Amino acid sequence: MPTLADLIPADPTDPDALYEAFVEWTTERGLVLYPHQEESLLSLVSGEHVIVSTPTGSGKSLIATAAHFVALAQGRRTFYTAPLKALVSEKFFALVEAFGSANVGMMTGDSSVNNDAPIICCTAEILANLALRDGPDADVGQVVMDEFHFYSDPQRGWAWQVPLLELPRAQFVLMSATLGDVTFFADDLHRRTGTDVAVVASAERPVPLTITYAVEPLHELLDELVRTQRSPVYVVHFTQKEAVERAQSLLSTPLASREKRDAIAAELGAFRFGPGFGKTLSRLLRHGVGVHHAGMLPKYRRVVERLTQKGLLPVVCGTDTLGVGINVPIRTVVLTSLVKYDGVRMRHLSAREFHQIAGRAGRAGFDTVGEVIVMAPDHVIENRKLLEKAGDDPRKLKKIVRKKAPEGHVNWTDKTFERLRDAPPEPLTSSFQVSHAMVLHVLAREGDPVAAMTRLLTDNHEPPGAQGLHVRRAIAVYRSLRAAGVIERVWVDDPSAPKGRRRTVRLTHDLPANFALNQALSPFAYAALDLLDRDDPAYAHDVVSIIEATLDDPRQVLAAQENRARGEAVAAMKADGIEYDERMALLEGVTYPRPLAELLDAVREGAGEAMKGTPPPIFLKVAPDLEPSDIDAIARIAIEKKLGALIVSNTTISRPPLKSRHAAEAGGLSGEPLRALAQQRLRDFRKAGGGAIPLVGVGGIASAQDAWARIRAGASLVQLYSAMVYEGPGIARRIVRGLDALRRRDGFASIADAVGSE
Repeated sequence: MPTLADLIPADPTDPDALYEAFVEWTTERGLVLYPHQEESLLSLVSGEHVIVSTPTGSGKSLIATAAHFVALAQGRRTFYTAPLKALVSEKFFALVEAFGSANVGMMTGDSSVNNDAPIICCTAEILANLALRDGPDADVGQVVMDEFHFYSDPQRGWAWQVPLLELPRAQFVLMSATLGDVTFFADDLHRRTGTDVAVVASAERPVPLTITYAVEPLHELLDELVRTQRSPVYVVHFTQKEAVERAQSLLSTPLASREKRDAIAAELGAFRFGPGFGKTLSRLLRHGVGVHHAGMLPKYRRVVERLTQKGLLPVVCGTDTLGVGINVPIRTVVLTSLVKYDGVRMRHLSAREFHQIAGRAGRAGFDTVGEVIVMAPDHVIENRKLLEKAGDDPRKLKKIVRKKAPEGHVNWTDKTFERLRDAPPEPLTSSFQVSHAMVLHVLAREGDPVAAMTRLLTDNHEPPGAQGLHVRRAIAVYRSLRAAGVIERVWVDDPSAPKGRRRTVRLTHDLPANFALNQALSPFAYAALDLLDRDDPAYAHDVVSIIEATLDDPRQVLAAQENRARGEAVAAMKADGIEYDERMALLEGVTYPRPLAELLDAVREGAGEAMKGTPPPIFLKVAPDLEPSDIDAIARIAIEKKLGALIVSNTTISRPPLKSRHAAEAGGLSGEPLRALAQQRLRDFRKAGGGAIPLVGVGGIASAQDAWARIRAGASLVQLYSAMVYEGPGIARRIVRGLDALRRRDGFASIADAVGSE
């Protein structure tokens, strides 16, 4: 059977020829396009961007395949991105089957296969870093972003946003089952690229869902589901450890018939399972229970998926990776919890997370209905069992001691379930972030990297107030990189500049395309490398040790290393005849290996010593109604103590007598009545300090004229309060424009020249 690469028409610019060639390929495979798939294909061959917001199981993967076909036919390099390596790997094999191995490559943080291919499967961060490094000149003709709802992910969402900002020449296909309102993305894509955007969101679920709440033990529920032909069942957990433990607990429950277990054994055949987890998985699979999560080796994930696709595994215990398009065909989804740890805290699932997982229930072409069951908390299930056991006996009912949710745990109830079931997905919100890696990639770009960084920071999807924070973060990153010697400021020729040249920033070393410096301690690691001896045979090992010291601790690895070290220490102490109590005390000091710990601790302490004497970032806030006789003393102390600044506020120390119904209230007076006094205090402190300490004017500022008056009185900075609340973040931009006009009107070369000019 020919691949799609064999069906490229003679004239790939002809939309009709492209459409007919792809439909020919689907027809040969017995596939009939849904109306929304036809609509998407027509938009793709017409060169439009496509946003696909259709339910799970409605065939978004086929739309992605059509997009790759169009790009390949027209000689454009096309990228498929996904949030998980497991999904990238799965899509790689599917596209190899559709287009042939020579036309498909894969790039993840761990591996690279045929990375010069015209079709690339990669994690979102890989493409984002490529976009940052090469910008509009990147060899990217098309981007298919699967699971685009990750755009809102607090830690990783930046990687879904950056390509939209930096690749204006690419065709985009954004896909997810839970996008919500996509008007913003359609408008933004059109503004940036000038290309029309087709929004495909009219499809119905091919398999309807039922969603229920269960208050019965999980083992009993699974037994009923399997017995009543409502399998395969995917049992959702929110940690890999819980998924494996749940699967092991099911070994005592007969879930698969003798015939099905024999069929599993025959399908596994000579498949080789490794030691450790491989041995555990083999035992589970032969019992009819699968395990599936992103931390498994690809070969193990694929064998679980294959067995499930063949209908041999009645139960699969896994994580919420099920909600990210993993190819595990499921009839029934059972959620063991509505609470997850998001890296910061335990919290309830969002409506989007709930619907992403729930949407995987029901196999198109197999099931007439998909079933989603949410388990009640364990203590609720146990209380129900106690009530059932007591029956209608009043004495037994009176003796029941109801169990409660564990103290300090986030609980959920049937009300939580109903809220999530009925709620639409939350609006997608920007999660743009600035990191060392981002700044490095942009600074490695040809042309004017400073201008490119400025555009990235000021023309993204963030609100204006957040953009200002990102600018400050980028400046802090720049300073740390410059202090570490990674970047430098240089003059370059530029005919468009006033003097024929301009200042810019460049890297001091050529960096490979996959270089990353994205940890908070990365500049520290870079500086520490200079302390190593390049001629030392252990140099390479020491470099790795320093880099590892700046990364997040791999807890499982370190725990295993610590257990091993303690086991060896106990054996040695027993051999030396050391008593038990003394052994236990000595074990407190045994931990996992910490290579170069002495050197790195010394470097860190040295850095701390070097910071001694630096003015502490302490600001002193003073009220305008302080005693005038105290001004000189306050200014002198602020200079002697090397304070960061004096904040001259617009609020009194205490409330003066007022002819008002609020006269008896505690607290200060602020606003218009104190404007003149606050400005006078700025003049007083400017004179008393001789300009040696920065002054900050705070409060009562609602216009450029207000800010200009404070600056002329002596404020190096002004801060907005109530005006931001009433007029929104846009007021800051209006004030900045107004200040520039006032500066020109009064003949100052810069705002700084106007400070204290009265």
